[in-house]
Amino acid sequence: MKKAFRYNIIFRPEPEGGFTAIIPSLPGCVTHGRNLLEAKRMATDAIEGYIASLEKHKEPIPNDEENFFASVEVKSIHVHG
Repeated sequence: MKKAFRYNIIFRPEPEGGFTAIIPSLPGCVTHGRNLLEAKRMATDAIEGYIASLEKHKEPIPNDEENFFASVEVKSIHVHG
C-alpha cells in the first residue's frame, strides 16, 4: 500500500520563459516547465523519482504535511556614505 505525501512547490517565472519548480523539502529537487501546467507535471515526476530513490536507499521521506509558506515584505535600506 502506498502512502500519499504532500509537498510545497515554489514556481519561479524565468526571464527566458517557463517556470522553474523548486521543492524545498527535497534538497536538490528542481525542475522546469514551459508553462505552469508542465512545470507542475515535471515537479510531480521529480518528486516521485526522488521518493523512489529515498525508498531504495531506506532513507526517511520528508513531507510538508505541517509546513506552509508565508511571505513578508522587507524594505531595502540604502546607506550612502
